[in-house]
Amino acid sequence: MTTQSASIAAQPAGTTAQSATAISARPPRSVTQRWLFAAFLLAGAAQLITISALLSADPLGASWSALLLAIAPVLLAAIAAFAPVAMARPAVVLAVIAVIVGVIGSLVSWQSWTSHPGVLFIPALVALVAGGLRLWRVGPR
Repeated sequence: MTTQSASIAAQPAGTTAQSATAISARPPRSVTQRWLFAAFLLAGAAQLITISALLSADPLGASWSALLLAIAPVLLAAIAAFAPVAMARPAVVLAVIAVIVGVIGSLVSWQSWTSHPGVLFIPALVALVAGGLRLWRVGPR
């Protein structure tokens, strides 16, 4: 213990703080990556709510739109957020199409206007569109 204390005491005062920040510092994310990461988180949250609504004590009808929204958006948003640009661009397009079709299908297929899980995906759709538009402006990552 005394040798560690002596070696720490021998170091200059700013060295420990500088090395701690150098280890924990990450490169700054671009605005595009932030939008796509937000879309990933929002789609994941909406997908969990949709799955829990499908499996609840009073479940929603398992229509094609509910199953589409329960499976596709978060996987495609993850590819868009974390893959290289060449893979992210088609993933954004497919994710936007899947969310739009799922939301429209959920609004059409349910008679009650109180239970529309597709509406929960609208913030993710906005983030996907914003990130996708910015993705076409940038070069390869």
